[in-house]
Formats: sequence, structure tokens, C-alpha cells
Amino acid sequence: MKKTKNIGINVESPSKECNDKNCPFHGVLKLRGRTFVGKIVSKDTHKTAKIEWSRIRHIKKYERIEHRTSKLKVHNPPCLDCNIGDTVKVIESRPISKTKKFVIVEKIK
Repeated sequence: MKKTKNIGINVESPSKECNDKNCPFHGVLKLRGRTFVGKIVSKDTHKTAKIEWSRIRHIKKYERIEHRTSKLKVHNPPCLDCNIGDTVKVIESRPISKTKKFVIVEKIK
């Protein structure tokens, strides 16, 4: 049984175990940098998920607002195993692949 390590932020540890080397709880991946909260819009077989969140931008000239969305590819550890529609918290890490530089650390709802 692997011991769950402290990742340095205040999140709940997963109840399941995994032997993924890119898991922040059971592997050797260290976290740093930016944090985002978003919703999973797609999921891949290779432990990858795509999250999306929206933000409001004010256009001063036309006195209107516009909604913009941002998308990120993130690593989905097997111990968390988040599905499409879940709201998750992601944190930046070292590059895991060409497009993945963030990892899921908490399933919010």
C-alpha cells in the first residue's frame, strides 16, 4: 500500500490508489504555478482530459460584455478518475507531454 504524500496545498486526498508516476499524490510529480477551476468537456483513453472555463470581458467602446472560454488539456490520474461534466481543480506542473502541463488535483462536484 502506497502512502499518500502531502502535495503542499489544502485538498482532500483520493481514497483509491494508483501507480501512475505522473500522479501528484502517489507518484513523483511536483506542482507549481497557476491554478484553475473548470469543467471537463472531453476525456481521452491516455489519462488525458480537456477542461473548459468561461470568463467575462468588458468591451469599453461598445459598453457591452462578451463571454470567452479557455480550454486546457490536463492529466487525469487513475486514483481520481474524473468523468465528463465534473468540476475539477487543476494545478500547473512540469510538462507531461507536448500539450499537457497541468494535472487534476481535486474533484469539486
